[in-house]
Amino acid sequence: MRAWVFSLLFASLMLVPTQKALADIQVEVDVGSQTMEVYVNGRLRHSWRVSTGRDGFETPGGEFRAQRLEEEWYSKQYDDAPMPHAIFFNGGIAIHGTFDTRHLGSAVSHGCVRLAPRNAARLFEMVEAQGLGRTHVTVND
Repeated sequence: MRAWVFSLLFASLMLVPTQKALADIQVEVDVGSQTMEVYVNGRLRHSWRVSTGRDGFETPGGEFRAQRLEEEWYSKQYDDAPMPHAIFFNGGIAIHGTFDTRHLGSAVSHGCVRLAPRNAARLFEMVEAQGLGRTHVTVND
């Protein structure tokens, strides 16, 4: 009877789908060069131009964890400005897409980190798949 129980247990375990291994995501924002690098498990995956906060609205420096995801968001502070694929990491400060792509590479935002829409969507999907707790954001000024 024991052999039958173990056979049944083994067979049931074989039917359980395996979970995809989760990865750590490290987002490095360099205010000086207005660039972002995205690392997955320590390997560079993406390097993009960004726009960070302008004078008087600087993007806060430091190390953060992603706190919240909003696929469609509008700024409550700045005239309902669209913030697609927002990844909030410091209160109301987020990494998000912008339609003002001609200013990428220049500090022009009100503190957020802006990306081209396609890049913001790609980063959003990565964070959504891996989880907020596995996503770290570093802003170097």
